[in-house]
Amino acid sequence: MKTFEDLKSQWEEQPQPKIPHDGSKIIMQKINAIQNKQRITNGVLLTTTMVLIGFFFYINAYSHLIVSLGLSLMIGSLIVRILIEYLSIKALKRMDFTKNAVAFRTHMISYYKKRLNTHYIATPIILTLYAIGFIILLPSFKESLSKGFYTYIIVSAIVILIIMIFFIGKQIQKELRSLKQIKNSQTD
Repeated sequence: MKTFEDLKSQWEEQPQPKIPHDGSKIIMQKINAIQNKQRITNGVLLTTTMVLIGFFFYINAYSHLIVSLGLSLMIGSLIVRILIEYLSIKALKRMDFTKNAVAFRTHMISYYKKRLNTHYIATPIILTLYAIGFIILLPSFKESLSKGFYTYIIVSAIVILIIMIFFIGKQIQKELRSLKQIKNSQTD
């Protein structure tokens, strides 16, 4: 059994982690990059939502229950995602970077876990609801569009979905990698 003095001596001999001279600057740059990406995502989602709302009124979707349901699912899922991103941006802005390292790390861990839930739970649900809304619209498209244009819509929707899933996956990986680096920066 070791005495208190032996433990104290071993503690003091531990190598101290080096704090990078510009560590806080790097963290701020990464957080700003994440916020900018979230703003761009919201801009794209908001534009898509506005187009769908315009389409909703242009085709008088409110007079057709099935079309109204499909478009409402698509619009609703986008609005939920916009709200999630908006709240995430606000959470980053509220984070106090002047707090001590332990408090900052605790906030980063909490934020990181919320983003994991957003990306691995909310995003698949939102994409599924959006796809269901689109699928609900397909019979109406088939009925009112030429066979060639209907085929074009289906093929382009599949291609866009594949590209979108790939793009979203890459963005999620980048964001989570940055957040993980920030979260772990205090322990390196």
